[in-house]
Amino acid sequence: MAPVKRPAASKPPEGKGPPDKRPPNKKNGRPSPQDPEPEAKRQCGTSPCRPAQTGSVRSSLGPASQRDQPCPIVQAIHRHILGRASQAPLWQHLQRSFECSLASYRLFRTSSPFDRRATCLEWHPTHPSTLTVGSKGGDIILWDYEVLDKTCFIKGIGAGGSITGMKFNPLNPNQLYTSSMAGTTSLQDFTGNTFQVFTKADTWDNWYCGVDVSTDGRVVVTGDTMGNVVLLSTDGDTIWNWKLHKKKVTHVALNPHCDWLLATASVDQTVKIWDVRQVKGKSGFLHNLPHARAVSAACFSPDGARLLTTDQHSEIRVYSASNWTCPQQVIRHPHRHFQHLTPIKATWHPRYDLIVAGRYPDPKFEGFTPFELRTIDVFDGSSGEMVCQLYDPNSSGIISLNAFNPMGDTLASTMGYNILIWSREEAVARKQERLLKVMTEQGLGGGYSVRWERPNRSDPAPGQPRRKQPSLEGKKTKTKRKD
Repeated sequence: MAPVKRPAASKPPEGKGPPDKRPPNKKNGRPSPQDPEPEAKRQCGTSPCRPAQTGSVRSSLGPASQRDQPCPIVQAIHRHILGRASQAPLWQHLQRSFECSLASYRLFRTSSPFDRRATCLEWHPTHPSTLTVGSKGGDIILWDYEVLDKTCFIKGIGAGGSITGMKFNPLNPNQLYTSSMAGTTSLQDFTGNTFQVFTKADTWDNWYCGVDVSTDGRVVVTGDTMGNVVLLSTDGDTIWNWKLHKKKVTHVALNPHCDWLLATASVDQTVKIWDVRQVKGKSGFLHNLPHARAVSAACFSPDGARLLTTDQHSEIRVYSASNWTCPQQVIRHPHRHFQHLTPIKATWHPRYDLIVAGRYPDPKFEGFTPFELRTIDVFDGSSGEMVCQLYDPNSSGIISLNAFNPMGDTLASTMGYNILIWSREEAVARKQERLLKVMTEQGLGGGYSVRWERPNRSDPAPGQPRRKQPSLEGKKTKTKRKD
C-alpha cells in the first residue's frame, strides 16, 4: 500500500509564531530576566518583618513598592488552598509572624506584693490572665492581672519558708502542689488549707527543691538538697525514694507526653533522664548529661521531644530525643548565679519553638559591651539564634523567671520582689483603657497610675537615677528589701 501523503503544515503568518509551551528557562525552570515578573512575586519579595536595605532595588522602585506587604500567614494559607507545596510548614509561618509581633511587646502591669524576692512562677492552666507566684518568705499570690484588685494572698512563715516549686493540680486547678524550704511537699488550696503532706523533712538542713505531677500516671515527684528524689502516688503512698545525685537536686520534670520519663537537674553538674518504672538506684539512669557548671533547671518541650537545660553561669542547652547524649544546641548566654538572686531559668514557649530567658550581663562574658542592658532574651529553639530582646527602662533589674501563658500571647516575669506582665502594644492600650474606666467608676484615679511605656520613649543615660516603677496596685506596703 502506498503511503498516504500528509498535507504540508501551513506556515504561520509572518510575525505570529505558535505559542511556546515550553518553560521560558528550561535549564532552571524559572522565567528569564526579560519576562515580566508576576504580580504575586513582586508583592512578597521582601519579608514584612525586615525593612528593605537602603539603596536596594526595592527601595528605588516607584509607587508599586509602597504597597502593603501581604501577611506570610495569608500567603501560606492561600498557597495551601491552591495546592501549591509551601517551602516551609504552616507552623513556621505562624512562628515567624509571632516573632515579628514580639517587637511590639510592652510592660502592661506590675505588682510588688512581697517583702522578699519571688522564687516561683506558674500560670493557671485554664485562665490565661491568672498566675500564681511564690516568694522566699513563703507567701503565695494568685493574681488575675486583667481585673482590678482581684488577688488571693496566702501569708507565708517568713524566713525559712521559701517556695521552691509549684504546680497546679491538673484535676482541680483550685489546688496547688508546692515544695518549700520549710521541708514539705504538699497539696493546698488558695485559702491556706493543706489537704495532704507528701514529704516532710526532719531537719532544717534538708528541704525540697522542686515538684512535678502527672495525672495520667497519677504520680508526684520531688527532690531535696541531699540529692534524693522521691516518687509518690497522688494518694500519698511512696513508690520509691533513692539518692540519685551526689548533691542538691534543683529541678524535677516529668515528660508531658511520656509520663514515665523523668529529668532531674542537680548542682553536681549533671542532668539525668530516668524511667520511673525501673529506678533501682543512682546507676539506673537512662542517660547522663554532664554539664560544665551546676544546673538550675531541666524542662521538657511541650511536645516532649526535647529537653531544655539552664546552668548557673553561661549556657543554655537543647537536647533532642533522637540523641539525648549530645546537645542539639548550646546557646552561650550570660546568667551567672549568686546567693541572693533567684536562679535564672530558661523556659519554652507553649506553642512555638522559642526559648525565653533573662540576661544578667557579665563583664567576663565574650561579647560584653559597656552599659549592657538586663534584657529578656528570646531565642529560636532550632537554630539557637536570638530573635528578640524585651526591655523597659523603668524595670531594669535582673529578671530571673519568665513564662508565657498557655495561649502564648502574654509573658510574665519576676524581677526581685516585682511581678511584670508583658503584652502586645495594641493589647496593652486596650486593656489599660478598660482598667482606667473601672478605676474612674470606683473613684480610684488619684491612687493609681498607669504603667505603660511608649516605644519612642528614651532610656535614661547610664549613671542617672531611675524613677521607681509605678504600679497599678492601689495599696503599697512599705517593707524592707530582703534577699
